[in-house]
Amino acid sequence: MSTDDDEQQPLEPAVGPAPEGDPEFHPYHHPAAGWGAAASVSRFLTREGAPVDGPRAIMRMNHENGGFDCPGCAWPDDTKGLHLDICENGIKHVTWEMTRKRVGREFFAAHSVTELSGWSDHDLENQGRLTEPMVYDPESDHYVPISWKDAFEVVGRALRELDDPDQASFYTSGRLGNEATFLYQLMARELGTNNLPDCSNMCHEASGRALQASLGTGKGTVDLKDWESADALFILGVNAASNAPRMLTALAGAHRRGAQIVHINPLVEAAATRTIVPHDFTDMALFRTTRTSTLNLQPRIGGDMALLRGMAKAVLERSASDPRALDREFIERHTAGFEEYRARCEATSWEEIETQSGLGRADVLEAARVYGEADRTIVTWCLGLTQHEHGVDTVREIVNLLLLRGNLGREGAGPSPVRGHSNVQGNRTCGIDHRPGDAFLDRLAEVCGIEPPRAHGLDTVQTIKAMRRGDVKVFVGMGGNFALAAPDTPATYAALRTCELTVQVSTKLNRSHLVHGRRALILPCLGRTEKDHQRKGVQSTSVEDSMSMVHLSVGMKRPASPHLLSEPAIVAGMARAALPGSDTPWQWYVEDYDRIRDTMARVLDGFEDFNRRVRLPLGFRIKQPARELVFLTPSGRAEFSTAALPDVVPAPGTLALGTMRSHDQWNTTIYSDNDRYRGVKNLRTLVFMNRADMRERGIADLGPVDITSTAKDGSRRSLNGYLAIPYDIPRGCAAGYMPEMNVLCALDDYSTQSDQPIMKHVKVTIVPAA
Repeated sequence: MSTDDDEQQPLEPAVGPAPEGDPEFHPYHHPAAGWGAAASVSRFLTREGAPVDGPRAIMRMNHENGGFDCPGCAWPDDTKGLHLDICENGIKHVTWEMTRKRVGREFFAAHSVTELSGWSDHDLENQGRLTEPMVYDPESDHYVPISWKDAFEVVGRALRELDDPDQASFYTSGRLGNEATFLYQLMARELGTNNLPDCSNMCHEASGRALQASLGTGKGTVDLKDWESADALFILGVNAASNAPRMLTALAGAHRRGAQIVHINPLVEAAATRTIVPHDFTDMALFRTTRTSTLNLQPRIGGDMALLRGMAKAVLERSASDPRALDREFIERHTAGFEEYRARCEATSWEEIETQSGLGRADVLEAARVYGEADRTIVTWCLGLTQHEHGVDTVREIVNLLLLRGNLGREGAGPSPVRGHSNVQGNRTCGIDHRPGDAFLDRLAEVCGIEPPRAHGLDTVQTIKAMRRGDVKVFVGMGGNFALAAPDTPATYAALRTCELTVQVSTKLNRSHLVHGRRALILPCLGRTEKDHQRKGVQSTSVEDSMSMVHLSVGMKRPASPHLLSEPAIVAGMARAALPGSDTPWQWYVEDYDRIRDTMARVLDGFEDFNRRVRLPLGFRIKQPARELVFLTPSGRAEFSTAALPDVVPAPGTLALGTMRSHDQWNTTIYSDNDRYRGVKNLRTLVFMNRADMRERGIADLGPVDITSTAKDGSRRSLNGYLAIPYDIPRGCAAGYMPEMNVLCALDDYSTQSDQPIMKHVKVTIVPAA
């Protein structure tokens, strides 16, 4: 890796395990899930030494009455209470957490931070579970043990000595449960800051802002029952087989009942072809596959908005001869801005739509036909739409399309963003928001007796910038692997190293423990799979899935170490040390999480009677006003938007590159160097390219290449010696894996609409390696 920014630190290795053989690529033609997933799980369980504990956990994990509550993705639990609605990645996630390997004081005594910095990220996490709090000793360059009391005092003293509470920033990953989330934001706001960046700032911020502007709610309006009754499903920018594998069950069911399923993605992923659902034992026994799509469209990277605009234009043109093409009553009663949107569609030429989408008019019209003939349509999307400069406009265009035919507020219809980690949506619901609303702050002040700050805080990108300037001196990471997840890896590393103190609350060793401030703490916490013993007994935590269902999760396993604390206990310990005069009953809350939930019920909309409702079978669903056709927008109606189409066509000689996960990966956790669904083995330092683009540049199959990005400010960043793989992807487009390719996304390359890093639309040149 090279960069022309002299201030940036050298980039330490950030790769998977050492390859087990030579790189291989063989196009994947098999169904998603099925026996391939079963074999992969078996190999993984054997490798991790859990051939018995793994399957046992599958049968009874985190649900008090049995069944598997996945701590991985945010796809909802099956509405029928199906105990085996599980996936390959969920099993890997749980097994990875339940490992018998341990990282204690002996390990840290044997390995310096400098030595560990040269290890791969896979090897770091593969050492096992952290067992006790550790503090960095700069004289020896080792982490050494520290008591919990002393660790909390280190945090508390650092926070108390700040000249301004905004000199601290409190990051949250999507693994944090609702109760710990609420305490975490309460601590930050009682300290006096709204610096609460989270992983949503890098993932679905565009979705929340778009839905809030269009509908008055930052969430989707559908639930899993709607998925089971929709006539048409449009799936944009989602690699479901890896990112939300349990969606395959819904897709297979939809196809069997005759629904139309349209996948829209530059790459035709395995989930967009066919599947064998593992818990369908008959299909497994007979090797019987079910199709998961009726139409696949491959727009250019960033071309989804043009496709959606073309579909809307086709619907409007058809309405001239067929009054049923539009739901005029719905539009007149519940929307604002329709005539302006109609004019925008009329002014958008078919030539522009074809150019910007990268699709022919016939393909756009076919998608419009499917949409126009369906009585009930759901549109779902993921990061393929949001991590762009125009991400907000694209999601608003989804809403525009849905409004034309009244696909809102009724069964089987509506917008449905696919969130990533298991509680990323719950984090935002429960107060992790650097731009909190006045109504929430008013209730927090009234119920909790504090004076929360009103000024907006820092998001993820702005936190990194503030750390580099020295304006943020204390960084607390509650879960996740911030150093690898963030954009512009060298800039992020340099920012973390500028801090006076970095604190990482984690279950396993990762890169963020090695890229640290002048002082650093590792605070090990319980995993979701483990029993959480407090004074009032074993506790449960709640999470919110991507369709607004809130349910309890109860750990069933013995903790990996007697020295682990729960996340609520860690937050409370830091808060007591940082706020010695606080009237907030931090320890009382930790003794019984029902007490936290009682307070949350008084602060948070939709959480009334929290403790009773969350104990119902499958929990409860937070009401979404827009689902009831109540729109909390300035007009009191659903708002059409009228943005012009962005120019997403790459300049001559350049390509649009999008980063993504491999299949054998979950966020920044890399299980192996394989990507089964894309036919890759023993390789992560790669780039997928259109074969014609490769020929034009003189690049051979699996030939080494140099990839250079050009940022908005003209600076360049490079990755050298990657291998090029010919793939079915539109001309002018390329793709590769995060976190390795995060270095190519400059810190200043973030959307002006959502402030998200533009990780799905990096401008690059690719040439044969020098």
